Amino acid sequence: MIETITESIDDFLSRHVTDRLVTDVERIVRAAAAAEITPRFRQLAAHEIEQKSAPHDLVTVADKRAEEYLTRELPALLPGSVVVGEEAVAADPTTYEALRGSAPVWIVDPVDGTRQFVHGDPGFCTLVALALDGVVLASWTYAPALGEMAVAVRGRGARLDGELLVAGSPAPGEDLRIATSHPDYTTDDQKRALLGLRADGFAPRPCGSAGLEYLAVARGALDATAFSWELAWDHAAGLLLVEEAGGAHLTGAGVPFAVTGGNVLPFTAARDAATARRVAGALSAGA
Repeated sequence: MIETITESIDDFLSRHVTDRLVTDVERIVRAAAAAEITPRFRQLAAHEIEQKSAPHDLVTVADKRAEEYLTRELPALLPGSVVVGEEAVAADPTTYEALRGSAPVWIVDPVDGTRQFVHGDPGFCTLVALALDGVVLASWTYAPALGEMAVAVRGRGARLDGELLVAGSPAPGEDLRIATSHPDYTTDDQKRALLGLRADGFAPRPCGSAGLEYLAVARGALDATAFSWELAWDHAAGLLLVEEAGGAHLTGAGVPFAVTGGNVLPFTAARDAATARRVAGALSAGA
């Protein structure tokens, strides 16, 4: 069964994830941001910001309209594909089940780092990933306020503004720089696990936009992440970016993160496999 799925994935990659598709998605992502996000950056009115599940969980008119734009445009590039977007799932949680279906799935976070966006901080991005059978095949991470576009294709590497990304390895003997889940997003058990990083050799800090933290790992500016939630739109694009830059990711069960869910949390993504094992071990010790 595994061999059959692998062959199907490889065939899909070679036939459908072409240079033209990659370029067309990048064009659409840029256009969605130009039309719906950038004009509203530092221009939001109070009535254009809403609270979802909690005071730290915000959504804006930019999130909604950018997702509508992407949901309209992306499936046209790949007939038969579907979209799983953060705001659509908020309105109808059953749409998340498409991740476990047989159709190719566009996984969309229109504004990753909405809190930063609302506060006029440029540290936000638009995330798009293409997955099939739970395998992420390509991803786009666009930070419009920073002017950065990172693209990854499975087996073909990761690039930032056209330049190859290489995560490298942490410097020997230096504390590992780790972006961790914000306390607002952690349960008591997860807080205890994250305490495992409050030890010699680790330098944890609260994360910002998950997508930009993954980009920081892929470019070697951050050694690892330690996240305690598994919503696919926050992680799919960045995890492929890290993988294709030479990095690795592990859950609390010692296996790679699955975008379809059911992961043992917290989990880590790191610049190399050795660092991923070290961080995962510290999280297990904390738990």
